[in-house]
Amino acid sequence: MAASTLGSVCRPLQLGVPGLCRRRPGPRSMWARVLRFPGPAVTRRSVAATSGLGASGTDHYCLELLRKRDYESYLCSLLLPAESRSSAFALRAFNVELAQVKDSVSEKTIGLMRMQFWKKTVEEIYHDNPPHQPVAIELWKAVRRHNLTKRWLMKIIDEREKNLDDKAYRNIQELEHYAENTQSSLLYLTLEILGIKDVHADHAASHIGKAQGIVTCLRATPYHGSKRKVFLPMDICMQHGVSQEDFLRRTQDKNVRDVVYDIASQAHLHLKHARSFHKSVPVKAFPAFLQTVSLEDYLKKIQQVDFDIFHPSLQKKNTLLPLSLYIQSWRKRY
Repeated sequence: MAASTLGSVCRPLQLGVPGLCRRRPGPRSMWARVLRFPGPAVTRRSVAATSGLGASGTDHYCLELLRKRDYESYLCSLLLPAESRSSAFALRAFNVELAQVKDSVSEKTIGLMRMQFWKKTVEEIYHDNPPHQPVAIELWKAVRRHNLTKRWLMKIIDEREKNLDDKAYRNIQELEHYAENTQSSLLYLTLEILGIKDVHADHAASHIGKAQGIVTCLRATPYHGSKRKVFLPMDICMQHGVSQEDFLRRTQDKNVRDVVYDIASQAHLHLKHARSFHKSVPVKAFPAFLQTVSLEDYLKKIQQVDFDIFHPSLQKKNTLLPLSLYIQSWRKRY
């Protein structure tokens, strides 16, 4: 989608969750219920003989990894049905393991070796022979329990592996392609965990995943800039006459904000498309899409600061996110 069709920076985005300010959660005890999110279902059954850890040990490892490294996904997973939670934790922990490879290695060769380990691990999981690694063991159990599609897992690894090159996206379509193969693939697998097979749910998952990938790229820009890296789509930067150095210097001029506006608008369009399927998507699929709450929150905030991607308010943790997620879940919306 050409960036030029996204409009000028002076036109406000039509953001916001309809009705959220008009309907207030009734019972005062809702705060207490949010603060007491249900924990993962811990089973006492032993893991396969190939594992040296008990089931509760591998469960707990995935839960803690997610809580520390991907708090938003941790909160969203807690609101899934009890029978799906442990598998969702395993899937998201698997994604965390892959995502942190890029930042934890100093040489691409080491990163490629780590990715090769996970490719081999997935192959072994589908041969019922997972390695002695807690995330692998929990993922194996999820695959057995829900018959997860191997292709989606391998797509995530392959795309993360390509992303080790540390190159900026050439255009918005390249960023969307990356998001489709990573974030959307995670959502397809989450739908499988929930037992959902529906073409409308898949379409919504595709758009939400792309929105997630775009917003993640925006949110990470200050962090990447601190490491002298910029990954924002080059075509949109060139269209507005903005260089990577402008972002590294944290330039505040209108052209830089125009770039951010165009990219944020693309994420908003994907959310809008995803919600256009709302009436056709099975209600059982809605918990898989709770991450739209944090996406909406970021897009609102960046609009409020006139698309200043380096504004300090964008780096603050949203302390009301647990409540917002609970309300969205209660209202059965995405």
